[in-house]
Amino acid sequence: MKINRRNFLKAGGAAALMGGLNIKSTYGYNLSAADIPSHRWDGYDFGPGPKVTDRLNQGSFGIEQDQGWRTIESTSPSDKPVKNFGLGLVAYTWEENGPSLAARKGEETLEQHVEKLASLPFVDILYIRCDWRNVQKKPGSLDLDPIWKLTFDAARSYNLRVGLRVQLSSPNFQPKQFALPDFVKEKVPMVNIGKRRGRNQNFDYYEPRYDHPEFQKAFKELNELLAVEFDDNTLMEFMDLMMYGFWGEGHTNDCRNPFPDYLTAEKTFVEMTQLQLDAWKKVPLAVNTQPDISNTGNRQVIDMSVRAGCWLRSDSIINDEPIQIERLSNRPPWLAVIMEQGGNRHYRIDNIQTDGADVNYKEKSMLHVLDLGANYWSLWTEADNLRKYHEIYPNGFNTLQRRMGYRVRPSWVWQRKRYGTSELVVAFANDGVAGVPGILRVYLESLDRKFRIGGSLDPGHPYGGRLRQASFILPKDIEGKKMKIFAEIETNGIRRPVQWACAQPLNPDGSFNIQLRTYDERGWRKGI
Repeated sequence: MKINRRNFLKAGGAAALMGGLNIKSTYGYNLSAADIPSHRWDGYDFGPGPKVTDRLNQGSFGIEQDQGWRTIESTSPSDKPVKNFGLGLVAYTWEENGPSLAARKGEETLEQHVEKLASLPFVDILYIRCDWRNVQKKPGSLDLDPIWKLTFDAARSYNLRVGLRVQLSSPNFQPKQFALPDFVKEKVPMVNIGKRRGRNQNFDYYEPRYDHPEFQKAFKELNELLAVEFDDNTLMEFMDLMMYGFWGEGHTNDCRNPFPDYLTAEKTFVEMTQLQLDAWKKVPLAVNTQPDISNTGNRQVIDMSVRAGCWLRSDSIINDEPIQIERLSNRPPWLAVIMEQGGNRHYRIDNIQTDGADVNYKEKSMLHVLDLGANYWSLWTEADNLRKYHEIYPNGFNTLQRRMGYRVRPSWVWQRKRYGTSELVVAFANDGVAGVPGILRVYLESLDRKFRIGGSLDPGHPYGGRLRQASFILPKDIEGKKMKIFAEIETNGIRRPVQWACAQPLNPDGSFNIQLRTYDERGWRKGI
């Protein structure tokens, strides 16, 4: 029986039933305030974002504060790709149907498939999207399919990173095979949810009772095992939240859900979301923004995930509903967006069509990534097709590499007299379309590494297409010396190096050198 939750809560017996939803959140979120109503995301209060330590002074820097200043350096934007954490083009070593078409047919080995993808010069991240049965065969341990080792080995060899999704359900192999490992399926009821409309299929689909104690027990163990294996792995870029339904996207298409009522569904997936938020301490989790067409509590799951700092993803950029586009484009600026588009996922060029502007469908899809201010674009599995597509239609990939995500640099560098010493004020520019997905930490360091000063900008700053200023108060004996400015991005307490996206020459570590000035009665003079 379906329950209209809003009407039910108006009834006198609502309070007693709601007691079952009183789940404590480690993120200060009231999980009993269920069924978040639809709302605009721009201007919505999702909380202050990640906590900033050793915050730098970010202005304003008034003229009354200085005793003489000079612009000592400036940079301009680069048009080259940057290989920074938090953005990039994502190649799939395994998708919901498996590896490449050639590998599935036995025309190439799994090793050849992964090698060809990893060696593409425009690939940044390797991605695994597989079923639960591909990672675990029995209780108590992981039994990872060969694609896992091959993917991580290739990422290590080619200086790439890794993303992943473990699907709790998938329609792709039904009715012969389910996403669950046998030891779970044998203990958990499977519910007939009917047929998918508009498909020439004569069988019904099945979903597990996610709320069953045996499912929950196994799911908890799965998360614990995966977190032990991958949460400390420095190659990890992100992991998709394990959500309800087909492909873990938060829906079962036009089929019904397997729950007896809405409250059971919502409570189950709120608890499962909280479990994942608690288990994964370092790797960013990404929540799908799928609207709640299956009535399983997506609004609640998305809201609590955003407040906990999860990134966002969607799997159909052109065919997304208006509400998803509004959510993605107006997200908190310290969160990344991961995008894909299933249409022509194999990047075939033999039947490609263009519109009146001579833009083909796939290029039009990927350029919408810039409209959303997104960080990632998905390339799927077909290395040979991707290489040929890029050779014939280079504009799409090249444009994303120049503009997608965040692209930060020290745009202006001023030195001025203050407090009887020198103060450095830097305007950090972001030439990308997205805010920094986390916290940008910036430092000033002497070339001999004997002196370093630095700290954090506010979460997400500088925003896409914007500037953020910060101040460094210098000791007197630093005046006139050469220094370098460098940056790190911090997510979930983990810091990773950032390469500046400027046209001017950089050091091998991605930092930028500046020359401090000296000051005497004649004014600013060039340093040593």
